[in-house]
Formats: sequence, C-alpha cells, structure tokens
Amino acid sequence: MARAITLLSGGLDSYLSTALARQDHDVILALTFDYGQRAIKPEIKAAQKMAKLWRIKHQVIELPWLKSLGNNALTNTRTILPRFHDAKKLKDKKATEKSAEAVWVPNRNGVFINVAASFAEGLGAEWIVTGFNREEAATFPDNSADYVHRMNRALELSTLMFPPKVKSFVQEMDKKEMVQQMLEMKLPTDIFWSCYEGGEKMCGTCESCVRTLNALAEN
Repeated sequence: MARAITLLSGGLDSYLSTALARQDHDVILALTFDYGQRAIKPEIKAAQKMAKLWRIKHQVIELPWLKSLGNNALTNTRTILPRFHDAKKLKDKKATEKSAEAVWVPNRNGVFINVAASFAEGLGAEWIVTGFNREEAATFPDNSADYVHRMNRALELSTLMFPPKVKSFVQEMDKKEMVQQMLEMKLPTDIFWSCYEGGEKMCGTCESCVRTLNALAEN
C-alpha cells in the first residue's frame, strides 16, 4: 500500500479527500499549516479530531512570515472579508472573483505543497493528498487539475530519492457532490471547519461557509 501525506486544513475538502485516500493508501502524516489565518484555532482543532479518528500522526507547521505578505482578509483582520448573504451570489462570477482576490495569500498552496514534498521525500511517501476541487478551481487557479499537473512536473525535478506526486481525491467534485459522498461514507458531519473566521461557530456568511451550507441544504 502506497504511503501518503495529507494537507489537512480541517475543512470539508481535505476531510473527504483524506477519507477517500485512506481506502487505498497508508496515510502516515497529516500536516496543518499555521500562517496566521483567522481560523487557525478551529482549523487545528478540527484537523486534530480527524487525525485522532483515523489514528494518523498530526503535525502543525508554523509559517509566520506568510502572514506578512499581502493585505489579504484571511490573515489581516483589518481587511474586509467579503460576505455572501444569499447563496445565489455564488453564481455571480464578479462577486466570487472579488472574494478570491480578497482572501488570496501569496503562493500559499505552492508553499504548502513544497513543504509537504520535503516530508514526503524524507519519509518515503509517494503521494501528497490535497482537497483541491472543481468548484473552487473556477476562481482559485491553484485548485485546478492543470495546477496539480504542473506541480507534479516540478516535483520530479525538485526531489530526487522519492519524487512524490500531488493528488486530490475530490478534484472533479463540487461541494454538493462532496457532501453527498461524505454522507454515503457515513463520516462524522460535526468535526470539520469550513469557515474563514475563527469564532466559536462558523460565521455562515463568508464564501467558504455559504458554499458548504448550500451543499448541505442541497443534500
């Protein structure tokens, strides 16, 4: 059984992708990144619950320098976080593109994958599991299948002993399909955190929340 390392943010996407990966892979390590995001505490808590559920070693990687780059709404609380008070707004391309720009952290996924690649090469893991999906790839290019393909080409050259490959087991799914799959697998539905905020409860109005809540409602 091939070894894998998962990028586990504690959200729906990485939660399901990891669950699917476990069916055919030995997931030996879950990495959660602390880059000063608003939701870091509930994200770590959620990821810890998942890792404990599956008995996977969990490690938090601190990237304090990433917070200082850009003026994004994920790490800078003085920057306004876009709100989606109506799920219909998700179909507004301009609104979703504006939201993506507001929460964009410079090269975040590129940093995450390269850090994970160091662990993978060092530990002999063949796969790096992500939660990239079709729905978010529409506005986030670093969620697309093309991005994964290009990263894998780069990793062939940036690693030597055990070149790992990136794979998302939810790459071709949207949120509705992910929730449906989660329910079919009878995964606990109360442990993931899909919110840009870091309060006691998910805010319900950020784009991440509304996409997840809309998917739950459709199921």
